[in-house]
Amino acid sequence: MTDEKKYILAIDQGTTSTRAIVFDHGGQIVATGQKEHEQIFPKSGWVEHDPVEIWRNTRAVVADALQQAEINRHQLAAVGITNQRETAVVWDKNTGEPVYNAIVWQDTRTQKICNELAGDEGADKYKERVGLPLATYFSGPKVKWILDNVEGAREKAEAGDLIFGNTDSWVLWNLTGGQNGGVHVTDVTNASRTMLMNIDTLDWNEDIAKDMGIPLSMLPEIKSSSEVYGYGRKNDLLIDTPIAGILGDQQAATFGQACFEVGQAKNTYGTGNFMLINTGEELVRSENGLLTTVAYKIGDSKPVYALEGSIAVTGSLVQWVRDNLGLIKSAPEIEDLAKKVDDNGGCYVVPAFSGLFAPYWRADARGAIVGMTRFINKNHIARATLEATAFQSAEVLEAMNADSGVDLTELKVDGGMVQNETLMQFQADILGVPVVRPEVIETTALGAAYAAGIAVGYWDGEQDVIDNWAEGKRWEPDMDPETRERSLRLWKKAVTKTFDWVDEDVEAATA
Repeated sequence: MTDEKKYILAIDQGTTSTRAIVFDHGGQIVATGQKEHEQIFPKSGWVEHDPVEIWRNTRAVVADALQQAEINRHQLAAVGITNQRETAVVWDKNTGEPVYNAIVWQDTRTQKICNELAGDEGADKYKERVGLPLATYFSGPKVKWILDNVEGAREKAEAGDLIFGNTDSWVLWNLTGGQNGGVHVTDVTNASRTMLMNIDTLDWNEDIAKDMGIPLSMLPEIKSSSEVYGYGRKNDLLIDTPIAGILGDQQAATFGQACFEVGQAKNTYGTGNFMLINTGEELVRSENGLLTTVAYKIGDSKPVYALEGSIAVTGSLVQWVRDNLGLIKSAPEIEDLAKKVDDNGGCYVVPAFSGLFAPYWRADARGAIVGMTRFINKNHIARATLEATAFQSAEVLEAMNADSGVDLTELKVDGGMVQNETLMQFQADILGVPVVRPEVIETTALGAAYAAGIAVGYWDGEQDVIDNWAEGKRWEPDMDPETRERSLRLWKKAVTKTFDWVDEDVEAATA
């Protein structure tokens, strides 16, 4: 350790909350601040956040974490940022005011835009260049929607007054001064989720930006995941502190899990589930519904790539059971109900609330509960809710094995839902491989901390991350192959029942 300062601060700007976590040199948590922000649902399929609330919460949680740790900025070597990816913010660089709410990654309003862009060439029109199919998930079409639908936005954008970023760029710009010299930057991992970055050369694709009607002047400068981007602004808690790491949340978790070898994979259980497998410096194009994405780029080193399986609804399904159905009062209760039955009783919950992501990419799908009989009670529904997460992850792992040509021997897991022992055991059972939880499960924030710390010499590089990683718990599979295969067949049958639901009648009924 070359710096006399003792800690790294990570800002984790997530889908449901913003957190600030102080880490020590051993990668252990010293203190945490956390605040939830409002989930705004203006119409069916629309999901928004207030960027001003997110920035206000960011400042509050940083203060909370520093206070709890009993330190100030002088004891911080650097700050790292990790964030919900694909959630698009467009704001006026002169006033600092967003022109519209942030459009969240789960939002499906841009389906018509995606269809128009695809034309006769189909959803894979840009895939060779950007590694992604045309889908409502990604940032580019969201920016187009804002410019097309917010009065005066397109004129302001073309005059050079509006800028865009995922929430990493929004937080960084505000941290480093806002309209008074704020740095407008993103990293390669976030840029790789906009559908506007060339996946091989790591620069903006002018032709695609033009197709979407997005002026290049709106786009942030693309930097590595680990370098000093700027310093905390004047009159702020973090004044003069280097902001030195940015990783999109799933890439940050991959980094925090020390998945540095080709073939190492992790699965994060959050609002949605995201499985990434390291493919090294080789750019692997998926034949099985996965995304090609940048895993990380440390300073001047070559980029490291990954294949990703993105699942839209996992933890948020438990929230839906709690908030919309009222079957439980708190998320952990779902496990208590699930444990009251031996199996799902033939009931399957397919949470295609935003269509289906990997490996299907079906925007026309909507959620379904199938296999219902008079025998089914709320305990079966609770169990089926948990199992939906494990089944979706199993399908993604199947696609990964097919694309990579290597069968995974174990899966590293992290995120909030890995506290649920019933789910983790079922996950091992349905995958047929061990599931391993690390000691520190806040791997998303930890990954951002490592990226920032490496940039300023607080850590020496990936080896320090590997040395700090420690196994917390392991679940071994305990299901006979016949039961596993039958369960997966029934799950896949259930998934097919969600296809082709959205049409003009449905849109008219839910408008």
